Amino acid sequence: MVGILLLTHAPLGRAFIEAATHVFRTEPAQIEAVDVLADQDPKEVYELARAAIDRINDGTGVLVITDVMGGTPSNCTLQLCIPGEIEVIAGISLPMLLRALTYRHNTIDVTVEMALAGGQSGACRVDNRVRVAPN
Repeated sequence: MVGILLLTHAPLGRAFIEAATHVFRTEPAQIEAVDVLADQDPKEVYELARAAIDRINDGTGVLVITDVMGGTPSNCTLQLCIPGEIEVIAGISLPMLLRALTYRHNTIDVTVEMALAGGQSGACRVDNRVRVAPN
């Protein structure tokens, strides 16, 4: 199963794990968060991320999801990328994370594509023209 590391500005990573736990009613396995603090040393962030990857990688690979391209968390992922083994996506959203968790029993390539699809399809305009049938 593909491991998932959320490498984000604090406190987003842990909050996303809590939201996923709420949706799935249990905390998913092989997922960790490294929440980067303001002015945290990038070398320390890298070491924390590397250690987390080692813990959650069962040999299937790890998907690292970061919040915003160009920030310290995403900049620290550049040294972590190993195509086909450790993949990185920037721009986390809850739909993206839920898709990644749902499809991570597949290959890492499928997990990445499904996470990206979740992020793209999960963003939509909501206004009074949208009607949702009550349950």
